[in-house]
Amino acid sequence: MARAVTEIAFTPTVRARQIEEGSRESYEAFDHPDAPADDRLTGIEAAFIMDRDGFYQATVSETGWPYVQFRGGPKGFLKVLDEKTIAYADYRGNRQYITSGNLRTNDRISLILMDYPNRRRLKIWARASQVEAKDDPALMSRLKMDGYRALPERAMILTVEAIDWNCPQHIPRRFTIEELEPQLTAMRAHIAELEAENAELKDFLKPTA
Repeated sequence: MARAVTEIAFTPTVRARQIEEGSRESYEAFDHPDAPADDRLTGIEAAFIMDRDGFYQATVSETGWPYVQFRGGPKGFLKVLDEKTIAYADYRGNRQYITSGNLRTNDRISLILMDYPNRRRLKIWARASQVEAKDDPALMSRLKMDGYRALPERAMILTVEAIDWNCPQHIPRRFTIEELEPQLTAMRAHIAELEAENAELKDFLKPTA
């Protein structure tokens, strides 16, 4: 955890709650002015972000209700433009525009990026801006994924305010079919070998006339 995170997440009410529960002392060092802010993406975060095929993002409506949704796509659809900026092409979906609408009155946005196999989780706090596809074709071309047929309506540009690698303690290990494919391929090959050996054994044990 870094100072940029505590400045955003540790509100006076949160700090008071930490005092009540006895955890405040363990976090005080992160509030010191000399503590590293860690509000910029390094090569480690950039590689992690570009390897994701989805993430969870949250916005807040003008009535104060949070809205969380999952955004998915081909690996690399969430782009790292520089050490403070990430972006993605926002494709046409069910046309509810809840996230897009929320961001018109409150540009704050939070992301959680998961790596279930390795039990890693990256949290990102950012400010979002929306650029319509027709207004910046060059940017849309940079964000569009080759071979992905969905129609992009706009670009979501996120200016990073804080990042945090979260504790892996309660993250379950889960794998996609693609992640399991090497093991499945080896298993299929082994099964084929066993089936061939079994067929040979059956043929050998056939009674002779």
